Amino acid sequence: MNLYERLQNETAAEREYLLGSPIIQRCFTGEFELDDYIAFLSQAYHHVKHTVPLLMAVGSRLPEEKEWLREAVGEYIEEEMGHQEWILNDIQACGLDKNVIRHSKPAESTELMVSYAYDTVNRVNPLGFFGMVFVLEGTSIALADAAATKIQGKLNLKKEAFSYLTSHGSLDQDHIVFFENLMKKITDRDEQDLIIHCAKRFYKLYGNIFRELPHLELADSAA
Repeated sequence: MNLYERLQNETAAEREYLLGSPIIQRCFTGEFELDDYIAFLSQAYHHVKHTVPLLMAVGSRLPEEKEWLREAVGEYIEEEMGHQEWILNDIQACGLDKNVIRHSKPAESTELMVSYAYDTVNRVNPLGFFGMVFVLEGTSIALADAAATKIQGKLNLKKEAFSYLTSHGSLDQDHIVFFENLMKKITDRDEQDLIIHCAKRFYKLYGNIFRELPHLELADSAA
């Protein structure tokens, strides 16, 4: 069984923890408001803006024998550059001043997930970051398109409010295939176990962000 198959099989319980978040369930039953969507986008901004810095840190810490993976990280960096600005533009399209979010503080759960990512890369092993990639990209592929359709239908927002979700949905299938092929090349059992361990942690941490969303007050988070 290759690493990608192991990731799919061995993180099932943690994936269910994320997908079972009440706000995700409410999204698909239509029980949500504009504030819920803006809260989601605000926390997405606070972790997505760290994607490129984290990838740069990963690339700088990979050993020479992982040069093939460093090249892939370089491709990821090019593709992920500036995505946090897409999120801010979506927030603006929802009628909120995007600079309110730009200068706000992350929720506790978001700060903890980002901190864990940096700690893993800098202290433990940069390969652990691919557990985060698996969780965030896999979740987006599974949910983004359907969520965008539900939210747009309920809130009657213009399409300009969904650039982040729609760009990370089914149109991003090539990205996940690219990731799957990379993971298949990691054959060392200890390295595989590390990435699986981190993926389990990131499912829990990301799930906690969704669980905290209903309790956020955007006005109170401004710096």
